[in-house]
Amino acid sequence: MLDKELRSMIGKVKDGRMDRRAFIKRMAAVGLTAPLANQILAIGGVAMAQSPSPYPPTKRGGGGPLKLLWWQGPTLLNPHFATGTKDQDGSRLFYEPLASWDVEGHLNPILAAEIPSTKNGGLAADGKSVTWKIKPGVKWHDGKPLTADDFVFTWAYVSDPATAAVSISTYADMTVEKVDDLTIRILFKNPTPFWANAFVGAYGCVMPKHLFADYKGSKSREAPANLAPVGTGPYKFVEFKPGDLIRGELNPDYHMPNRPHFDTIEMKGGRRCRLRGASGDPDRRIRFRLEHAGRGRSTAASREGWQGQDHLCRGRRHRVHCDQLHRSEHRG
Repeated sequence: MLDKELRSMIGKVKDGRMDRRAFIKRMAAVGLTAPLANQILAIGGVAMAQSPSPYPPTKRGGGGPLKLLWWQGPTLLNPHFATGTKDQDGSRLFYEPLASWDVEGHLNPILAAEIPSTKNGGLAADGKSVTWKIKPGVKWHDGKPLTADDFVFTWAYVSDPATAAVSISTYADMTVEKVDDLTIRILFKNPTPFWANAFVGAYGCVMPKHLFADYKGSKSREAPANLAPVGTGPYKFVEFKPGDLIRGELNPDYHMPNRPHFDTIEMKGGRRCRLRGASGDPDRRIRFRLEHAGRGRSTAASREGWQGQDHLCRGRRHRVHCDQLHRSEHRG
């Protein structure tokens, strides 16, 4: 696609002659993802769209326990060592990024006070830097304040080859500097259209400097917090059995008002996790009982190399066990 044509399309979106979805479809036709298309619009001066929340919370807590059956249990709870989605999902209960993408390619703030744009001065016109403002008043689960120092440390921690973080490429070819206690600036070596990568999404979770500073580099795997996380998320760590179970409890100081809804969370995993009746048949009757007697709902999903269901249940009367009869490795 020619530069002139691209600039013309961005101009049409800016003045309302083309909607954002049509622009994203045009970009997808030439092989660009929705997040990258949205970042091109942002550099062109079109503000990032944020997805509306489908759930307007009215109070924090009161939802009872949330119990999840997962296809495989996490083996550690450091998001930068996550070798698959099981570890990413487990870590994400406790750790958070500056922002996260939704399925439509919208970038939504989490620990960020706002999404950077050219209008608010967050995006440099030359595409070589982005400035993030951190939400004030956020605390780690141990009561320490979240500051820019934690983000600068996370960049140094992950980008050190001796740390052996799986997310190292996300933080390559950049420098992160502290502007003030609640502002960081990311400096890129070259113009970078995909600027919302570091500190965004699964590999964007920030780590507490005061707990990991002594474990940077070759000592990274020795950190106690790898198995007992202290994050900023909606749930505080209670218990972890690697490969089996995670438990968390509501964070009363969570920075998002009226969240979370559930009082406790439990994530149960296994080699192959299925709901089974006493006869060994699949779970239709059990799901019916969960939905009608358990005050909850269940959903089914599948992954390559795995046949079964993930189920959500808020009921207290009915328990479902994770079948671990099949112990062969799956491609999770």
